[in-house]
Amino acid sequence: MPKRSAETVAISPEAVASRLAASRYLADESLATAIFLAIRLGKPLLLEGAPGVGKTEAAKAIADVLGRDLVRLQCYEGIDAAHALYEWNYQRQLLAIRHAGEHEVDIYDDRFLIARPLLQVLKAPEKRVLLVDEIDRSDHEFEALLLEFLSDFQISIPERGTIRATTQPIVILTSNRTRELAEALRRRCVYHWITYPDAEREAAIIMLRAGDVAEATARAVAAAVRDIRARPLAKPPGIAEAVEWANAATILEKGGSPWPEAFRRAIGVLIKDEEDLSYIAPELGRIVEEALA
Repeated sequence: MPKRSAETVAISPEAVASRLAASRYLADESLATAIFLAIRLGKPLLLEGAPGVGKTEAAKAIADVLGRDLVRLQCYEGIDAAHALYEWNYQRQLLAIRHAGEHEVDIYDDRFLIARPLLQVLKAPEKRVLLVDEIDRSDHEFEALLLEFLSDFQISIPERGTIRATTQPIVILTSNRTRELAEALRRRCVYHWITYPDAEREAAIIMLRAGDVAEATARAVAAAVRDIRARPLAKPPGIAEAVEWANAATILEKGGSPWPEAFRRAIGVLIKDEEDLSYIAPELGRIVEEALA
């Protein structure tokens, strides 16, 4: 997709929603407005919601709409500056010192610097979209580090000085809300909570993103998944699983399985937890029959 300026895309929330739909992502009015404001205000966008509601896909769609590279920083427990900002390649530095002999060698040259996602974004000659995914998995120390980065979009490297962003990136943070994020970080962002779509919107999403799936199948899947999510599951199925279920059931139906049976046999692409599967299995026939009615 050709590169577009943020201003060209963010003409209005409606224009943002239209562009995203062209990239196969259906954003409701509130999400499109949050994206619009984040772009126009030059602020990070913080997306929170349950796993599988489309937070990460939203970031990918924004990058696609802008025609920009997506730089993804996947957070996890214990992530630190060496994995998020930069680190020195000590082995290469030692080899350079040995090969230099009596000659001087600058071991803090760029060739020894390993740029991690945050530094990659700063050094990029063109605007990038930075996705800080599942920030709630990190600790408060990393949040403080990220907050400093977001304040001025620069990194101070003791051996090299300060590296500033060539162009300010578009930043999207996602959180499954497994813990509360610091208020200082929240205040810096445009915030939006993403919920599961209603059955009508989810059917539209399935039609947009699935392969050769009939509208009736998409509607049945959306209705069944909505029923399943209402139950006390450990891992409720996300939108991506609903799309996969529709695809899988369609493949089985074309292979000769009747519709109720096709849905039952394809349940492994929707429910991916043993206890959840045991809980749903006795009710699955009724759920599917009602969804197909």
